[in-house]
Amino acid sequence: MTDNARPPLPPFTYDDAVAKVRKAEDAWNGKKPEMVAMAYTSDSKWRNRSSFICGREEIAQFLKEKWEKELDYRLIKEIWAHSDNRIAVRFAYEWHDQDGNWFRSYGNENWEFDELGYMKSRHASINDVSISESERKLRWEQGTRPADFPEMSELGL
Repeated sequence: MTDNARPPLPPFTYDDAVAKVRKAEDAWNGKKPEMVAMAYTSDSKWRNRSSFICGREEIAQFLKEKWEKELDYRLIKEIWAHSDNRIAVRFAYEWHDQDGNWFRSYGNENWEFDELGYMKSRHASINDVSISESERKLRWEQGTRPADFPEMSELGL
């Protein structure tokens, strides 16, 4: 393994894929755009909803703008399937806008990794549902989801 590898590395076992999903969730919940962008190849290609993004600089800028708009963001991810260098994920996240309107965003992502464990492509389909504050399910202190917090399936998401 080289010094700049991002384990776990392909080919993924089920446990490797689960660990990769959790690492991604933890990084996104940390909301540090430049740090998150480093998990992707320098020429990573994204489709996020209707946005097409290429490279770490665009990824970091996209995430900075996202988290300026999506306040009190909390994300949970769950593996759906995996192969040697690909992982399919389902996720939900909750956030509110500057007017205090709450949303739960549901989605699916398809990820492809290079041999060093960097994500080289990400395709995300996402739908937003308006919720009341009392309907929130993703309640923990800002940052990484606690290890004992229920998984998506346990929450009925």
